Amino acid sequence: MSLLIAGSIATDHLMSFAGKFSDSLVVDQLDKLSVSFLVDDLDVRRGGCAANICFGLGNLGLNPVLVGAVGEDFAEYRAWLERHNVDCDSVHVSETKHTARFVCTNDQSMAQIASFYPGAMSESRQIELKPIIDRVGPSDFVLIGPDDPDGMLRHTDECRARGYRFVADPSQQLAFGDGALIRQLIDGADILFSNEYEASLITQKTGWSADEVLDRVGTWVVTLGPDGVRIDARGRDSISVGAVPEIEKVEPTGVGDAFRAGFLAALAWGLDHERAAQLGCLVAVYVVEQVGTQEYVLSRADLLKRCADTYGEKVAADFEPHLKTIHA
Repeated sequence: MSLLIAGSIATDHLMSFAGKFSDSLVVDQLDKLSVSFLVDDLDVRRGGCAANICFGLGNLGLNPVLVGAVGEDFAEYRAWLERHNVDCDSVHVSETKHTARFVCTNDQSMAQIASFYPGAMSESRQIELKPIIDRVGPSDFVLIGPDDPDGMLRHTDECRARGYRFVADPSQQLAFGDGALIRQLIDGADILFSNEYEASLITQKTGWSADEVLDRVGTWVVTLGPDGVRIDARGRDSISVGAVPEIEKVEPTGVGDAFRAGFLAALAWGLDHERAAQLGCLVAVYVVEQVGTQEYVLSRADLLKRCADTYGEKVAADFEPHLKTIHA
C-alpha cells in the first residue's frame, strides 16, 4: 500500500532589506515606479505543500509518492527529497516552465514586496493518477492538496470515478475558490483537512452546514493552532487533542503540512484518529521551532520522550514499534 501526495512543489527565495521601502517611494509618482533595493541576504528554502508533507512522511520511515509538476530546475530538490525516502518518479517535468517560485523581500518594518510564479504547477492538470497507482500498487489514500485548480479537480474527479480513497486538503485555494469549486473538491473525501478559519470559509462558500459537510466527507480534521486539533466524524463523538508545547516558537510556516504528515503516517500504521492527531501534533512542533519547512530533524528517542511528556507513556508505547525505521 502507498500514500500518494498531490499538490504544490515550490521554492521560496526570501530576502531582507535593511531600510524601509516607504523611504524610497514617492506617492504621487507610483504610476512611474522603478526602484531597486540592495538586500542583505538571500535565503532559498524548499517548499510546496505536497513536498513538505512527503518530507515529513519520509522522515517517519514511509515512502510517499509525490505527485506534482516541476521544471527542469528540480534536480537538486529531487535529490534532497529522494534522500528522505520520497518517491519522485511520478513527478511531471515541464519542458518549458520553471518550478513554482515565491520571491519575497521584507524591510525592517516587516513591509513586504513579493511575487509568486506558478510556472510548471499549471501542468499538474496533465497528470493522471491511474498509471501511478499501476506502478506503485494500491493506495491507502490520495491526498489532494493546494495546486493548480484544474489539476485538483482532475485528481478529485478521478478518485471518485475509480474508487480511490482520497483526502481533501484545499487549504490556500479556499480563499480564491468559489462555492462550486470547493463543493467539487471535498465531496466524497474520506478525510477533509482545514484550519478553523478555513472551516468557516467552507461552510460559508458551499452553503453547507457543518453537519452537511460531514455527510459528504466522513471525517473532518480541524487544526486549532495552539489549541491543538478537533476531529469530527459521522456517528462518532468529537475528538479533541491538545498541542505539544514548543521549546521556542520561531516560525509557523509549514506547521500544517507537518501535522498532515504525522496524521497520515499514523493511519498508514493502522492507528486510530486520536493517535493520528497526536502524532500530527508531535511532528508539527518540530517545524514551528525552526526556520524553513524542511529543516527539522526527527530523533526517535526525542520524539518518544516528547510524546510521553505530553500524552503519556501508553501513547508513546503505541508509536514505538512504528518508529524503528525513522529516517536518520
